Amino acid sequence: MIVDEEFLGRLRKIFDLNLYEAKVWAALLSRGVSTAGELSSISNVPRSRTYDILESLEKKGFIVMKLGKPIKFVALKPEEVIERVKRNLMRDAQEKAKRLDRLKREDVLEELNSLFSQGIKFVEPNDLSGSLRGRQNLYNHLDMMLRGAEKTVTIVTTEEGLNRKLEALKGTFEKCKKRGVKIRIAAPIDKNNIEIARELKKVAEVKSMENMRARFVIVDSSQILFMLLDDSKFHPNYDLGVWINTEFFASALEQMFELAWKEMKSIR
Repeated sequence: MIVDEEFLGRLRKIFDLNLYEAKVWAALLSRGVSTAGELSSISNVPRSRTYDILESLEKKGFIVMKLGKPIKFVALKPEEVIERVKRNLMRDAQEKAKRLDRLKREDVLEELNSLFSQGIKFVEPNDLSGSLRGRQNLYNHLDMMLRGAEKTVTIVTTEEGLNRKLEALKGTFEKCKKRGVKIRIAAPIDKNNIEIARELKKVAEVKSMENMRARFVIVDSSQILFMLLDDSKFHPNYDLGVWINTEFFASALEQMFELAWKEMKSIR
């Protein structure tokens, strides 16, 4: 059986399989029912590894072992596999979330905080900077910045970015508002995102920014997160940002933003 390497790569990524698991699963799908020896020959996976691979696939819910001799394995419909994988992921995520919640009440967290506190004493404020790759990492860091905000949050984003921020950060925005944090958001507003802007008005001041595309966030006039790429031209995995803790530059940038903010149109 010859299966395209790109297709195997997609199977591995989507279903979180290793290469041998992807090969054996694809081989079994092509036969419906088969023995370990046959699958080894078809998939070019060493026979010594095939039983372990089949056992792993069975535990993950991809296949079923048929009773009788010789032992055979039955492929399940791909739609059923997807549902099983989804349920397993959700269950695993819930269990991991519970473990992390328990960690907040254990001594381990105190020790970790102690290590961090000791280390941070030796760091100059302007040394707290770094680069972030991938949009999910950017949003994770942005969420952390917002959760620590005490006074102000200034966000400049694109049409697409406005939509993403409602989906990803609405809950965090609401918590900021309850703490009394002033949030301002500037972005190009048109018929495609006007409803998103109106929804965000519940937690922030929102104004339309015309004739400019930019992506940055300022928190408490001390931290800046710059997104370096045009989000309409690059895949989210290649998005790139720079985080800087610099009161001097952040304050200056916010003062320049104030001038532009006065000229922007409010959303109705």
